[in-house]
Amino acid sequence: MATLIRSKLSNKLSNAATTVSNKSQAKVSGMFARMGFQAATNEEAVGFVACDDLDYDHRQGMQMDILTTDEMGGEGSGGAGGLDGDSHYQRDGTGPANSDSKDGGLANELTEVKPKITAWEAGWNVTNAIQGMFVLGLPYAILHGGYLGLFLIIFAAVVCCYTGKILIACLYEEDEDGQLVRVRESYVDIANACCAPRFPNIGGHIVNVAQIIELVMTCILYVVVSGNLMYNSFPNMPISQKSWAIIATAALLPCAFLKNLKAVSKFSLLCTMAHFVINVLVIAYCLSRARDWAWDKVKFYIDVKKFPISIGIIVFSYTSQIFLPSLEGNMSKPSEFHCMMNWTHIAACILKGLFALVAYLTWADTTKEVITDNLPSTIRAVVNLFLVAKALLSYPLPFFAAVEVFEKSFFNEGERTMFPDCYGIDGRLKSWGLSLRCLLVVFTLLMAIYVPHFALLMGLTGSLTGAGLCFLLPSLFHLRLLWRKLLWHQVFFDVAIFVIGGICSISGFIHSTEGLIEAFQDNIQE
Repeated sequence: MATLIRSKLSNKLSNAATTVSNKSQAKVSGMFARMGFQAATNEEAVGFVACDDLDYDHRQGMQMDILTTDEMGGEGSGGAGGLDGDSHYQRDGTGPANSDSKDGGLANELTEVKPKITAWEAGWNVTNAIQGMFVLGLPYAILHGGYLGLFLIIFAAVVCCYTGKILIACLYEEDEDGQLVRVRESYVDIANACCAPRFPNIGGHIVNVAQIIELVMTCILYVVVSGNLMYNSFPNMPISQKSWAIIATAALLPCAFLKNLKAVSKFSLLCTMAHFVINVLVIAYCLSRARDWAWDKVKFYIDVKKFPISIGIIVFSYTSQIFLPSLEGNMSKPSEFHCMMNWTHIAACILKGLFALVAYLTWADTTKEVITDNLPSTIRAVVNLFLVAKALLSYPLPFFAAVEVFEKSFFNEGERTMFPDCYGIDGRLKSWGLSLRCLLVVFTLLMAIYVPHFALLMGLTGSLTGAGLCFLLPSLFHLRLLWRKLLWHQVFFDVAIFVIGGICSISGFIHSTEGLIEAFQDNIQE
C-alpha cells in the first residue's frame, strides 16, 4: 500500500513539473511568434500543451490500471472526451447521439463530415453569382457609358478575379516548415484578424453588416425581377406585378429547408443551364437584326449623371467574394480554386460583353433597364419564363449564405450570441428556427413590393456593399495581413484598386440614391 501511495505522489509531481515546463515553452514560443520566427500563436501553443497533458494523463492512467484494482482503474478513464467530440459535429443533418465510447465517437465523427464539393460545383456557384439576373441591366450600362462601359465589364472581371484570390490568400499563413495552413474560416475572421489586437471584433461586425445587406438585397432583387418579368410577359392577365411577386415568393419558401452547400450547388447548375439558354435566345434574335445595328450610337463619351449608376450595375454583376471563403473551404481539392476562378471569370467576361454589346446595338437609345422589355411579345414570353426560372434557381445561394451569417452571428450558442442555438442536440433545425427562415423569405417579398425599381436598386446595392466587399476590403486586408511578403507591384495593385473602388462606391451611391428619390417622386413604375 505504501508503494502505491509513493507511486501516486511521484506521478502527480512528475505531471505538475511537465505541465509547468510545457507552459513555459509555450510562452517562449508565443514570444518568438510575435517576433516573426514561427507561425504559431500563444493560443495554439497552449492548445498543444493541453493535448500533451491529456496524452500524459492517459498514459499514466493506463499504468495505474495495472497497479490498482478494477475499481480504482475506472477513475482514470474519463468519459467526457466523447461528449466534447460530439460538440464539433457539423450541423448539416442529424447529428449522432452522445457516446461514452471514444472509438464510437471517432467513428461517428468520420461518418458525419460535411459533404465536400468539387471544383466544378464550386464553379457553378461562382457562375450563379457573377452571371446572375443582373446581366439584364448591362445593356442599360452601355447606354450611358458607351465603349467605356464595355471596358469596365472587362476591367471589373479582372479586378474581381484578383480580389477573390487575395481574399482567399488572407485565410492562410505559413507554418515553420513554409507550408500554407488555413488558419481562418470566413470573411469575418479575416476582418477580426486585421483589427486585432486593439479592436478584435469591430472588423467582424462591419463585415457582417455588409454581408447581410448585400445578401438580403440580392434576394430582394431576385423577387423584384421575377415579378417584373411575369407582369411584362402576360400584360393582359388581371394580375399585378406585386401579385406575381407574391406567387414567386411562394415558390421560394422551400429554400428554408436547405441543409448544406452541396444541395445549393445543384440549383446553381440548373441556373447556369437556364442562363445559357437565355443568352442563346437573346443573342440569336439580336443577330437576326444585325443589318439594323446602330454602331454610330455607341459613344466614346459618358453621361456624367447616369454613368455612375452603370458602374454600380457592372460591379454588382461580379460580386462573388462573399461566397468564396465558404466555397473554398468546402472544396475537396482547394488547390484547384485559382483555376476555377480563372475560367469562371473569363467565361463571364466574354458572355457579358457580347450580350451587352449586341443588345445595345439592336435597340440603341430605346434600351430599357431590363433588356427583355425590348423583345417582341412572342419571344419575350418565352425568354421571361426562362428568366423567372433562373431567378428562382439563383435565389437559394444568397439566401443560404444569409441564413449562415444570421445563425453564426445571432443564434450560435457556442459563440455566446444573444439568442439560443436554433439547432437541437441531434443537429436538427428547431421549429422556431425554420419559422425565422420563412420570415426572411417573406421579408424579401415585402421589400420587393415597396421598392420595385430594379436597375436603380441594383446600382445602389452595388455601390454601397458590392464595391466594398469586392474592391475595398480585400485589398485592404491583403495589405494588412501580408504586407511583409508582398512585392511592389502587388502593393501598387492593391492601393490602386482601393482608391478606384472608393471613388466608384461614393459616386455610384450618391447618384443611385438620387435616381431612387426621383423615381418615387415621379411615381414611375417599371
